[in-house]
Amino acid sequence: MGIAYRRVLLKLSGEALMGNLGYGIDPAVVQEIAQEVAEVINSGVQIAIVVGGGNIFRGVKAASAGMDRATADYIGMIATVMNAMTLQDGLEQIGVPTRVQTAIAMQEVAEPYIRRRAIRHLEKGRVVIFGAGSGNPFFTTDTTAALRAAEINADVIFKATKVDGVYDSDPHVNPDAKRYQSLTYGHVLVNDLRVMDGTAIALCRENNIPIMVFDLGVRGNIHRAVMGEPVGTIVGGFCEVS
Repeated sequence: MGIAYRRVLLKLSGEALMGNLGYGIDPAVVQEIAQEVAEVINSGVQIAIVVGGGNIFRGVKAASAGMDRATADYIGMIATVMNAMTLQDGLEQIGVPTRVQTAIAMQEVAEPYIRRRAIRHLEKGRVVIFGAGSGNPFFTTDTTAALRAAEINADVIFKATKVDGVYDSDPHVNPDAKRYQSLTYGHVLVNDLRVMDGTAIALCRENNIPIMVFDLGVRGNIHRAVMGEPVGTIVGGFCEVS
């Protein structure tokens, strides 16, 4: 089986970096992710990453506790930069050239986000990590992933999660829950399946960018997804339940 996707936008939640910790970053998890990304880069695939910040600070949660929503979101953006720099370090320790670009200027630690520069980095075989979300409050990092994927002409978004796909109900509650092999954007929106937020799904639909949802915890899944193996649920095509 050949490579199915040549340019990938990998969406990682901040929580994915915690591992089994209750807060912060587990260095062992960062090393595992870096190794997987390195394998894909070595096969000639271009990878950009958008990472969340929920392992450090969640803007929505802080806002619900009384903090000004815009302020809370900006703090959350800064948390994503901390995660992006950590991922960069993990990748460069194993020889993968990496650039962090941020939507909020932090020139001492990262490049500003410039679309053409990001694409050029990808063409040169560098991993590009987008930090600070979209630079605007009230938008999630899921929406940022969809936006950046459209801007860099990514072939697909990999939504790496803690479950092996999208189900018709919560598999932790309902043992008879059915996993979808594929879904349409409209089905996700109408049934509020929470694959990504509605704005992100709408952006992907408008730009015809498929979304692959799979379990990050299974070693080798990123590479399998790049090769087109059915490791999770694909959003964008017809609707099929396994």
